[in-house]
Parts: sequence; C-alpha cells; structure tokens
Amino acid sequence: MENIVSLKDIVVAFDGEQILNHINLDIRDKEFVTLLGPSGCGKTTTLRIIGGFLEPDSGTVTFEGKKINHVPPYKRNVNTVFQRYALFPHLNVYENIAFGLRVKKLPDSEIRKRVGEMLELVNLRGFEKRNVSRLSGGQQQRVAIARALVNRPKVLLLDEPLGALDLKLRQEMQIELKRIQQSLEITFIYVTHDQEEALTMSDTVVVMNHGNIQQIGTPVDIYNEPENAFVADFIGESNILPGIMLKDRLVEISGREFVCVDGGFGENTPVDVVIRPEDITLTRPEEAKITGVVDSVTFKGVHYEMVVEAYDFRWLIQSTKAAEEGSAVGITFGPDDIHIMHKMKG
Repeated sequence: MENIVSLKDIVVAFDGEQILNHINLDIRDKEFVTLLGPSGCGKTTTLRIIGGFLEPDSGTVTFEGKKINHVPPYKRNVNTVFQRYALFPHLNVYENIAFGLRVKKLPDSEIRKRVGEMLELVNLRGFEKRNVSRLSGGQQQRVAIARALVNRPKVLLLDEPLGALDLKLRQEMQIELKRIQQSLEITFIYVTHDQEEALTMSDTVVVMNHGNIQQIGTPVDIYNEPENAFVADFIGESNILPGIMLKDRLVEISGREFVCVDGGFGENTPVDVVIRPEDITLTRPEEAKITGVVDSVTFKGVHYEMVVEAYDFRWLIQSTKAAEEGSAVGITFGPDDIHIMHKMKG
C-alpha cells in the first residue's frame, strides 16, 4: 500500500512548550491507524495538523505525495469526527447527513442516493425523520460518522469519538467502526488514550509520549515486543524489572540467571526486563528460582489478579487459579516470556 499521509520533521510549540518534537510518520492508504498515548502527549495536535486545523511551526505535511501545508481544511480530502458530535439539533437524521452535500449544491437525486448509502452503512435505515435529540449516544455517533463519510473523503479523522459512551456501547462501536472502515476501504486515523480500543481496531498503532513517537507497529507487535518501558507499561499490565544482560540469551533478574531469547545487548549490560502478568505461573517455592509471599488477591471475573512480594519487587500475576493471601509461592516463567529492552533515559 502507498502512503496517503506523511508527516516529516513536524515541530509544534505552544507558549514555549514543545508539543511535537520532530515527528515523522507515514500513513498508508486504506489503513486503520491509531494514535495512542496519555493526555498531553501530542496525539490530538498531530490529528489537527493532518486535518488542517493547525499549522506546524516547521516540517512538511504531504497528502498523496503533494505538500498541503497552508491548505485549509475544507480543501483537503479529509473529514473529522470529534468527541462532541456537533449535530444540528434543528435538523433530523436525514438532513444532518445531507448537510454537506446541500452546501455543495448537489442534485437532490444524488443527495438521496448518498444519504441512503450512509444510512445503510451505519445501520440507521428507518431513522431518516428522527430528530437527533431523540437518539441514543451511539446512534448520534453513527449520524456524525455518516455525515463525515457522505462527502467521500480519502481520510477520516476521529478524535476520541467513543469517549462519551458507556463501556458496553463503546465496545460495540469499536467493532462497528472497524467494519465501516473495511467496508469503505478508506484510511481511518483514530486518536485515543484507551489501549483496548487501539488493540481492538487498528492495523497500526502509533504510541506517543511527551511529543515523541515511542513505537509504531501492529497491535500484536506493540503488545508482545514493546521497545521501551513506557510502551510496555502503557500497553497492558507489565512487570518491569531492572536486569543485567550477561550475554546473548542469558539475563540476570533479582540476582538469578534466566535463559531468554533476546540478544544483541552486549555483555553485562543493564537492561529493563518485561514479563507480562498472564505469562507467570505460581508454583511451590522449592520449584522456582524466585520466591515470595502473596500480598493480595483480587477476583477480576475471568481471572484472579495477585500481588506477590519478592526481593523488594511487587510482582503482578494473573491466573485462573488463586493462591492464598500470606502464602509462600514460587514465580516461574519461560524463556519466551522474558522480553529485554534497552533502559530508558531518565
């Protein structure tokens, strides 16, 4: 797939504070890309630059190979869905969706055709005459998406559009958005701080923090192969421990040596070690190199979440079987469960 949007060396500062620090990002055509990170990391600023609502202090924005710096939003083949849907309360569903087409003065027959296609796409057929104030939050969001898509943009920007919905509806809309994107075969660029949303919907996840891109990859790569401690900690639960890479495929954790699958870090190199809670097995103390005491046990529905105190580190462990609080346990994991990362500066 060819790149449809490219950001090259983008810098943005507000009141002397750097918001984006020389961002470089290529987004491919027909791809579902999620910009993921905590509040203030620069993800919404990046989206606004792509949409034309903000000009970078320096750097180049290209769309289909053409520079679009200083091109206003209405001249870009891009539409945006915001967290606040900004529907017109005095218009019904049909007229809200048709609004942009009427501004363009398209023939009524073309408007009817396009609005009908959008109603079908977002499962709102039969709601044409319904006032938008009488719709549920999920239905209002579908109208906002249809209104943005009816103009047939090449790229749809979505700025935390599910934030106002309850958990169950948000999960349903995650699947619905992915279905819509695949059906239309256009590029979606989605902003969220919710890791589950990013992992559920995306072809590519861009993890950001403090105006920098920390990692770009598929959801599986981001989760299983985090490049640094920030990514590992932000994407799901993690045990992040200091370690020493003794040599290729051998690491020291808590003074014990463990075989791992990573190499290329040199010898006797300080590293960060990531072990996911679900990859740990509790055994009898005499069967493990690391032993500890169960500090707490919490039932989470599909699994138990336990905290084990061992060698001045609080291990988070997830298992379908619960150990007793106060009991002594062994902590075991396999070579494939150990992920080695370069230590983060600072």
